[in-house]
Amino acid sequence: MTLQLKVPNMACSACGETITKAIQTVDPTATVQADPKTKLVNIETQALETAITEAITSAGYTVAAH
Repeated sequence: MTLQLKVPNMACSACGETITKAIQTVDPTATVQADPKTKLVNIETQALETAITEAITSAGYTVAAH
């Protein structure tokens, strides 16, 4: 399943790496593309969206509804 989430407080590529690592704790095989310019994170995962958003939130980021 492909998810696209908006993370308004992702400021730089290091933030993207942190978000990627957080997602991969839930799904180690997830493919993550985080773009700090657009604030969008594209995720190819088998995990539930709620688990992914919880991982991002627990890493200190906000997931906005789109």
